[in-house]
Amino acid sequence: MPVKLSLEELVTTVASDLMGVTSVTLQEASQTLLKQLVQYFDVDLAFLRENDHEIGATILVAEWPPREHVPDPDPVGTVYFANADPVFAATEHLSSVMLSRPGRSDEQYQERVAKASGVQGVSTATVPLLTTEGTSGVLGFIKYGDRQWLDAEVNSLRALAALMAQLRSRVGAEEKLRFLAYHDELTGLSNRRALVDHLSVRLRSGAEGPVAAIFMDLDRLKAMNSFLGHAAGDLYLQTLAGRLDHSKGPGHFLARLGGDEFVLVLPGSSNVDDARVAAEFLRRVANEPVQVGGEEVSRGVSLGVALGTPGTTTVSELLSQADQAMLQAKSGGGNEISLFTEEMRIQNEIRTDIELHLGSAIRNGALVLHYQLEIDLRDGRITGVEALVRWQHPNLGLLQPNQFIGVSEATNLSGELGRWVIETGCRQLKQWHEERPALLIGLRVNVSPAQLITADFAETVAQILTDCELDGHFLTVEITEHAVVSDMERTLHTLEGLKKIGVQVAIDDFGTGYSSFAQLKTLPVDALKIDRAFVSELGKHANDLAIVRSIIGLAHSFDLRVVAEGVETPLASRVLLDLGCFRAQGFLFGVPGPAQEVELALAAGRVEVP
Repeated sequence: MPVKLSLEELVTTVASDLMGVTSVTLQEASQTLLKQLVQYFDVDLAFLRENDHEIGATILVAEWPPREHVPDPDPVGTVYFANADPVFAATEHLSSVMLSRPGRSDEQYQERVAKASGVQGVSTATVPLLTTEGTSGVLGFIKYGDRQWLDAEVNSLRALAALMAQLRSRVGAEEKLRFLAYHDELTGLSNRRALVDHLSVRLRSGAEGPVAAIFMDLDRLKAMNSFLGHAAGDLYLQTLAGRLDHSKGPGHFLARLGGDEFVLVLPGSSNVDDARVAAEFLRRVANEPVQVGGEEVSRGVSLGVALGTPGTTTVSELLSQADQAMLQAKSGGGNEISLFTEEMRIQNEIRTDIELHLGSAIRNGALVLHYQLEIDLRDGRITGVEALVRWQHPNLGLLQPNQFIGVSEATNLSGELGRWVIETGCRQLKQWHEERPALLIGLRVNVSPAQLITADFAETVAQILTDCELDGHFLTVEITEHAVVSDMERTLHTLEGLKKIGVQVAIDDFGTGYSSFAQLKTLPVDALKIDRAFVSELGKHANDLAIVRSIIGLAHSFDLRVVAEGVETPLASRVLLDLGCFRAQGFLFGVPGPAQEVELALAAGRVEVP
């Protein structure tokens, strides 16, 4: 027969047993401890209760031995302090051991125990679990009939309760940290880490699929934040998140990635139709108005749908595809649903390739300049060339600017790319001037909005002109109307800096943007370039004619030069000449080409005007 442990040995053994307990093993460890204590103290049952001060109740979390028949509702399962008997009510803020024996003034408690266990008359010892925040629960023991507790036993119970309180506090802190690690702080939804873990399981080899992911992005949340404030924006996101979480279907996994981005993963095997139905439902829920700061606010949402194949598609690929489909939906005006397609996949691969190699292409000579002639329609004389950047990509062939300029701006390479274009073009122009002194043509270079608002852009251009020994009036920078209005103050500062060094300024694609008479009067602009959309079929449509006539008249009224781009027909050339536009460029006079090809035309000094 084993020797019974002393009270001190019991406490030491329990302390050792509880050291390795985690949130996963807490319930089992609690049951084991209660069983051990029931046997040691020769009582009929033991229980562990937890106080939930938010709802004002004490909740049964473990008991030994388990009851064979638990009443429904369980009278001792959850007991609210507000309507509890004196013994249960006392456990809300219990600070010392509470002993109870039959025949004392605790009839209500005895009746509650009798209903739960069927036993009449019990002795109890209720020990508080104390923490720095107060009473977190109680450890209790019940003996059927009468039992007297010795002082040494009571002291041991206090020590055991302290161990249990420490354990539950530690596990609670670990659970809180785990929750914070896998949940979004603002909305309480799962976060990116939890989403990645979930998709990793769903996309593992052999799992059920396809796996449908829906990427949702709010339209124009920034505008609401600017108008109502970020606190209102946070409230809107919290309300929307709660609404989405409450409305999602069984097994759906919803996460907030941050900002105004959410992802919903459908359960089981899903097809395109399933995903579209879920996306439509998300859109309807998200479109419902929300009361924020006294205002009724609603936002559109752009949704991208992608399907992943377990064992083949990675988590990053699936999320990237859904994100790309969402951007496609947003590009169409927003509040739309777009499905990731094979064409998108190809475009994404191309963009990724471009993004990875553009920086090195700028520095290792993979970029080239093609030049398009600008001529005088009256006699065909060449008046200038426009420098157009191309990229001789090893895998994709010769890339046009629209295939990589956007990437350069998104990756902060536009400044480096712009400097290369200006410097390369200026050096080529200086060489042509030296070879043909009589042909003092100018150089036109497109400048992106990002370059235009760079603090030292004018100084950079000045240094390039100095290094190339080129006078500033031979260089014209072409800017879009959008660049003008995006940051009027910084644009004006840059343009004034360029004018000080003699550089000319032209507004490109005029007629498609936002310029006003007041801006034309304020800005130091020298020329307007009529957008090719109005020129390519000029003479065939009355609307084009009216617009071109208006632009030419506007340019003349402000004493600005006017240049037409996109001249492709003799008819358009004649109409422009009749309207008083004498400068033009377009395929009618030659396609853009590398320097060595353009030199053939430069040698003649002029081209034939049909």
